[in-house]
Amino acid sequence: MKITGIETFVVDAGWRPWQFVAVRTDAGITGYGECSDGRNPYGVVWTVRDFEAILLGRDPRPVEMRYWDLYRACRQSAGGIAAKAIAGIELALWDIKAKALGVPVYELFGGPVRERQQVYWSHCGTSRARSWELIGAPPLRTMDDVFTLGEEVVRRGFRALKTNIVYPGDPARVHFGGFGGGPGTTDQTVTSEMIAHIETLLGTFRRAVGPHVGLALDLNFNFKPEAARRICKALEPLGMMWVEIDMYDERALRQLKDATAVTICSGENLYGLRGYRPYFEARAMDVVMIDVPWNGFAPSKRIADLAESYELNIAPHNYYSHLSTLHSAHLCACVPNVRIMEIDIDDVPWKDELVTHRPVIENGEVLIPTRPGWGADLNEDVARKHVWEPGRLPGYTPIR
Repeated sequence: MKITGIETFVVDAGWRPWQFVAVRTDAGITGYGECSDGRNPYGVVWTVRDFEAILLGRDPRPVEMRYWDLYRACRQSAGGIAAKAIAGIELALWDIKAKALGVPVYELFGGPVRERQQVYWSHCGTSRARSWELIGAPPLRTMDDVFTLGEEVVRRGFRALKTNIVYPGDPARVHFGGFGGGPGTTDQTVTSEMIAHIETLLGTFRRAVGPHVGLALDLNFNFKPEAARRICKALEPLGMMWVEIDMYDERALRQLKDATAVTICSGENLYGLRGYRPYFEARAMDVVMIDVPWNGFAPSKRIADLAESYELNIAPHNYYSHLSTLHSAHLCACVPNVRIMEIDIDDVPWKDELVTHRPVIENGEVLIPTRPGWGADLNEDVARKHVWEPGRLPGYTPIR
């Protein structure tokens, strides 16, 4: 079997783009991988094209060999866009190998340790605050609307949710100063008024969902440790599932973790064992977030295995399409140390059309697929119908 072609897709996902890689073979098998980046979409797919000369005419089935071929080509700058491009290719190669053998991808990594995986409703309220009309959901104009959304989460069978710092209103808004511009947005500070609002927001969700549904708040890169500590201390009475925050200094994150009783989740921005190991050695996080479309499948499995040796649970980062959900579900299927898995419920109306089989969710759990490969293919006609135009800025500051 030989690789005969590589095609990439940048799909309009409403307020952010999704990117996909299709690797074609002379055996008639096409493998698919997702490598979505909401900020540099064409940088990722053009980097995939840079790797074509390394792949065309080669056998796709020795995936590890192909991975190291790609890694060597960019090892002087192996993170960022290059890592995402490699991940998209690597995920597509696993799809080919598993399809050729007629098995799901997780069977190539020891078989499933579970048949279902609990998921949490991510960006709960965040997406409605910014794009409720596109989603086709009610707007968030008041805290009563937030309460109603919390009731919807429970009614639809989810046992956990994650939100951002949402300000209901007409229009509603979300605080993303860490990704924004203008005076003060690099300072990453918090005011007492914002802390009071966060307490009200999360308190409203807690009253709506009751005491046993997990609550998480994603702070992203919006705050320095001192500000994040003040927020976490304010949330301690609410019994949070976790507060999620990203930092590039493991000692700063450990400082935050030591200062609060709230569980700290982090890691969505990291790549490979070298990226995660300093955080594990510093015991800087309680729950390890792994982005499969940014790391690839085998590297994600290695990170999860290393986390297990540090007695840490993982939580796949999955703010993308259904193909990414399948990538993450396969990872959950073949590692023993999963806390919970992320999924976005509010999304663009064409999300289901992008794959041949959408993931099945029952009672807040995703069923581990049993079809060969990832369990679904990219619908290329739909991908071509919804193109994210080069140079287009996201409709609002992208969220992660």
